Amino acid sequence: MQERVAGTVGPAPAGLNLGGAKGVVIAVFVAAVVLFLASTFISPNLVSWSSLRIIIILSGFLAIAAFGQGIVIMTGGLDVSVGSVITLAGVLMAAFVPENNVGFFPAFIGVLVMAGAVGGFSGIGVAFFRIPPFVMTLATGIMVQSAVFGYTQGSPSKSSAPSWLADITTGEIKRIPVFLLVLIVFVAAAVLLQHYSRFGRYVQAMGANSNAAKIAGVRARSMTVLVYITSGLCAGLVGVLLLGFTGAPTLTMGEPYTFGTISAVVVGGSSILGGRGYFLGTVAGALLLTVLSNDITALGLGQGWRTIIEGLVIVGALSSFRMLERRQAA
Repeated sequence: MQERVAGTVGPAPAGLNLGGAKGVVIAVFVAAVVLFLASTFISPNLVSWSSLRIIIILSGFLAIAAFGQGIVIMTGGLDVSVGSVITLAGVLMAAFVPENNVGFFPAFIGVLVMAGAVGGFSGIGVAFFRIPPFVMTLATGIMVQSAVFGYTQGSPSKSSAPSWLADITTGEIKRIPVFLLVLIVFVAAAVLLQHYSRFGRYVQAMGANSNAAKIAGVRARSMTVLVYITSGLCAGLVGVLLLGFTGAPTLTMGEPYTFGTISAVVVGGSSILGGRGYFLGTVAGALLLTVLSNDITALGLGQGWRTIIEGLVIVGALSSFRMLERRQAA
């Protein structure tokens, strides 16, 4: 019996079936490319190498943070502390490491450990005290943001980022962005982890059927804590990288990523209810949302219109995926 149940979380990749997943990924990537090319009607400067380079970097930040968010969502949870953790990591990295990179690696590891600990704190609340994920992570985010405000007294004192971070996020090798190479490595590792590892299969099993996962031997509480730690680590990594891109920390640097990561996961074809997800789809969703945001900024539209347009995109994506599910079921 144990062997048969365990087979439900066997070697098949987690998330959508491969055919459906590939269709979603291709469709979202094509939509992003079409939208990028159509940007020329807004301004020819939007369809250039410099513009594409910025889009790759910004969408990469969103994709990395969205990987952790997607893992949480696959278990049926939600992490709205992502933005606060990004801000925490950026502020602390800037405070600990000067522009000449002295003490870079110990500080980098320490910041990631702290970010992971914040995620683990949320995971413990969700797993052991059964606090709803939204409530737990919202409370965690508020506490982290308040701690950052207290630590900086409302104004980060650091004026410049470590030069190594600037080299990673803005440097080029023969006109190829260094960050693009970093992003490719991250995406490859994330795909292997989420879709071809025991960790990924357990995460998918917990979201699809938590009772069956327990019978199969999955330690649900420990896995839940580990999932939120992963989200914290991803957010911490983005905070550090974002510091290198912006050059200096701000107290709102992580704010756009709280719901941006959720949007990227949903637009990429993952189920907001858990049990189904595909990281390449999340990457495509992050790219599409970044191109859309770039166009909205170029049009000079206010935050209200930005929110409405992005909301319509999410609703449209959800409707399309629902129709696809019905066709597959039929």
